[in-house]
Amino acid sequence: MREFELWGAPFDGGATLGWPGSRYGPEAIRRSLAWIRGRVEDEAVYWLDSASHHDLSGNFLTDRGDAEVVPSDLMASLDAVSSAITDTMDKERVPIFVGGDDSMLFGAVRGFHRSVSGSVGLIYLDAHFDLADTNAKQGGFSQSSGMRRCLELDRVAPGATIQVGLRNFNFPSSARYAEDVGLQVLTAKTSIDIGVTDSVRRIVDRVGGADHVVLTVDIDVVDPAFAPGSGAHEPGGFSSRHFLDLVTGLAPHCDALALMEVNPMIDVNDTTSRLAATAIFDFAVSGQERRKTL
Repeated sequence: MREFELWGAPFDGGATLGWPGSRYGPEAIRRSLAWIRGRVEDEAVYWLDSASHHDLSGNFLTDRGDAEVVPSDLMASLDAVSSAITDTMDKERVPIFVGGDDSMLFGAVRGFHRSVSGSVGLIYLDAHFDLADTNAKQGGFSQSSGMRRCLELDRVAPGATIQVGLRNFNFPSSARYAEDVGLQVLTAKTSIDIGVTDSVRRIVDRVGGADHVVLTVDIDVVDPAFAPGSGAHEPGGFSSRHFLDLVTGLAPHCDALALMEVNPMIDVNDTTSRLAATAIFDFAVSGQERRKTL
C-alpha cells in the first residue's frame, strides 16, 4: 500500500491575474481535512460512495507542514517547493502538494522530475491553459506560466500530457503553443457531455505511455457555484461531484498530486477548502494501490 505526504506552500506572489489570497489556502484546507479525518476509527474509514472499508494504518497520510517559502522571493519559494517534493520522493512516498497560487506548480513538478528517471506525464485540471511565456505584466513564472515552465523540463512528455476542464476564452498564443508541442485538451464541455467514466478512460489512455504521472489541479476547474474561493471565476465548469469522481478515478494511475489556488479570502463558508480537502482525501484513499491500466 502506498503512503502519502502532504506539503503546503503559503505563497501567492505569483498571482498576477485574478485575486491574491491563496497563501491562506494550505491552512484552510488542513482545517477541513482534520474534520474529514475525524471519521477515521481504529485506523480505518468507511467510504459511503463505494460502500467499502479502507485500512489507513501506518503512515497513510503524513502532514509535513509547509515548504520554506519566502513571501517576497518567488524563485526562492520555487526552490523550497522543489526541495520539499524531493524529500518526500526520497522516502518513496507519494507527495500531495497544496498551494498557494499556480506559479508554485513548476516548483512541485520540478522536484518530482528531479527525483525520478524516465518520462513524466501531466494530467492538468484547470479552467485555463496557463501556457503564457514571458510578458511585461506577469513576468515568466506567474500563475499563468506554471504549465509552460513544466513542459520545458526535459523529461516532461507533451505527448503524455492532457489538459482537462478548459473553457471559455484564452490567449491565441497559448493555443498555438499547445498545438506546436502536441498537447491534448479535454474541455469542460466535452468531459461533462461524455461523463466521468469516458473522461477517465481518455485521460488514462493519453498518459499511459509515461513512466510517471502527476495529477495537477487548479481549483477553478470547478464551477464557481461549487468553488467560489478560487483565483479566477470561469462559469461552465465541473460540478463538485464530477470533479471528485475524476480525482477518484485517476488517483490509482498517478504518482503525485498538486492542488492550487484555493483562496479562503473570497470563499463562502469554507465551501472550497472543504472540497479541496475532500479531493485530497479521496486521492489518497483511492490511490493506495498504483495501477497502469483501467
